[in-house]
Amino acid sequence: MTNPADLKYTVEHEWLRQPGEAAGSVRVGITDFAQDALGDIVYVSLPEVGASVTSGEACGELESTKSVSDVYAPVTGEIVAVNEALDATPELVNNDPYGAGWLFEVVPATDGDIEGLLDAAAYEAQLDV
Repeated sequence: MTNPADLKYTVEHEWLRQPGEAAGSVRVGITDFAQDALGDIVYVSLPEVGASVTSGEACGELESTKSVSDVYAPVTGEIVAVNEALDATPELVNNDPYGAGWLFEVVPATDGDIEGLLDAAAYEAQLDV
């Protein structure tokens, strides 16, 4: 399993890419490990644009053929974009978790949340625990 070195990660298996497409935003998705563990994703529920999210709190859900799993906000901030393509093709999360399968973009309230996230090596190390 390869996790891109340019991303930040959470122990809850979300990734964060700087910068996002929207000004000041970061893009968020789930890791390859997470999508593999979930199995075939059949439905995605994401926060609405304009919603405030809090770091570490659930802000969406991924429903797979195996289970339903929460999506956690990696940073505190405001949602500025969601991946609307997932409404019709939720399998993008399985097929391209670091690209077309992204979930949402958020403008962080502070940079401190980002600094506290894991790099690729630390994320992979904690998977072995």
